[in-house]
Amino acid sequence: MAYPLLESPLGRVYFYNNRIISFDSDEAQMLKEPTDAVTYYETVRCTDGVLLFLEDHLARLAKSVKSVEAFSLDTGDIGSKAKQFLSDIGFLGDGNLRIVVTADTLLIHMCEANIPDQKMFENGINTNILSWERVDPNVKVFRGDYKKSVFEAFHRSNPNGLPFEIILSDRDDRLYEGSKSNFFVVSGNKVYSAPDDKILIGITRNRVIESLDRAGMTLDYKTFTVEAIRELEDPALFVSSTPFDILPVTHVEEYEFDSVNNPYLKKISAMYKEITKEYINKHKQR
Repeated sequence: MAYPLLESPLGRVYFYNNRIISFDSDEAQMLKEPTDAVTYYETVRCTDGVLLFLEDHLARLAKSVKSVEAFSLDTGDIGSKAKQFLSDIGFLGDGNLRIVVTADTLLIHMCEANIPDQKMFENGINTNILSWERVDPNVKVFRGDYKKSVFEAFHRSNPNGLPFEIILSDRDDRLYEGSKSNFFVVSGNKVYSAPDDKILIGITRNRVIESLDRAGMTLDYKTFTVEAIRELEDPALFVSSTPFDILPVTHVEEYEFDSVNNPYLKKISAMYKEITKEYINKHKQR
């Protein structure tokens, strides 16, 4: 299914193939038209004017391209252009920057950020389940059929209202990943995540694993049905992603979990915030 290169843009200018174009230019309108080109992308969180974990995003972008088309990609140059774009538009706050690549296109623009409000961190979020097996899960490309199914799942109410995130389940009904996040289960001092070959390995997920190590906790690669999770000792659930950071899950459809009060999850969140703060301080221009 064809999909446009320019998705949910913000701002009055975009970087397109080595130059700045206006939001109302003919080129910008063309970028909003669906294309059959294989499209690779990364959405990078910008905090205090710093592109968080940019080098990790660029490494994943290069891996995605290599897995499908293997055209030449200069990630160092892309990173420099992304930083220059932020400088050119004078952006020093918090938001999302998207890097979009095809075999003959480089597009960089600010985009809508689905950042949770403070109440969601305090109360946890509501989620739905979507039965969906990812194709080439480690490759991040636009897939129209997947986006359509996820869109429909987001508009399906459960007993707790509309969901904030969708949790994917495999053919055995085991929960393994969020639609735009990685999914974790906590029980005691152990954290569970799906195996690497089953999911899109998130940038934030790598930092979550680092947070576990700092917190003295252990990681096990395993998936569960929602019913099996309920049988664990004091289970807590959370998702992680570029916009979410670490976000507790309170409801999975009709099932409820006391994730927000779990002391182990609180410890993981504290360690993650520490790692993020260290990165910002190291990369912030003075």
